[in-house]
Amino acid sequence: MAQTKQLIDTLKRALKAHGLSYADVASQLTLSEASVKRLFAEASFSLARLDAICQMMDMEISDLVLLMNNQARSMVSKLSFEQEQEIATNIALLLVTVCVLNRWTMPQLMDHFHLSEHECIRYLVVLDRLRLIDLLAGNRIKLKVATNFKWLDNGPIQQFFQQKVAADFFNTQFTEQQEQLIVKNGMLSDAAMIVFHRKVEQLARDFDELNNDDAVLPLDQRRGTTAVFAMRSWQYGLFERLRK
Repeated sequence: MAQTKQLIDTLKRALKAHGLSYADVASQLTLSEASVKRLFAEASFSLARLDAICQMMDMEISDLVLLMNNQARSMVSKLSFEQEQEIATNIALLLVTVCVLNRWTMPQLMDHFHLSEHECIRYLVVLDRLRLIDLLAGNRIKLKVATNFKWLDNGPIQQFFQQKVAADFFNTQFTEQQEQLIVKNGMLSDAAMIVFHRKVEQLARDFDELNNDDAVLPLDQRRGTTAVFAMRSWQYGLFERLRK
């Protein structure tokens, strides 16, 4: 499934590079644009349809696979503990990192935060050194993170957000239109927990997919959004004194 997702992401990038849209794909496949968007979201292309899309770009499916492999080798899927530590210990650098991973430009950083041009360049140079980006001419930013990029489990970045951000994140009633809190309790077998883990992982991939699709929209049409997916075998501590 992970490789399928990478192939579809490569296909989307190739279409964009050729100036082709979902509407163009819909015309090629004789489908509605909504159907095409669903195919991309579900990564459920038949070989015939995949081949037809590749033909729009004068490519073979094998060319697409080769492009995917070449891109994967040049992308970063994770940082080392020391690299994460360098980011986590500098709040301004962490802010720039999070924004850049969400495809902010340097002018947008300067417009929204108290960051000078010199400061922005200094932080972007750090991200370039860490191979998260290529800092191009004119201070343009090219992301170099893989689609499966993630912070280290229990690493410096994750620990920072757990220690510093968790209280602020949950300091709301979750009643606003863009907010939602669902807490479910139950007793699941090991097999059921494995199934649920897969569903949560798919939901996280769906979040990434929507985030990537919306990256082309103007910044004022996007909201900073954080989703927390958590599951563990756990019992309420407040019931401990009643437990035998």
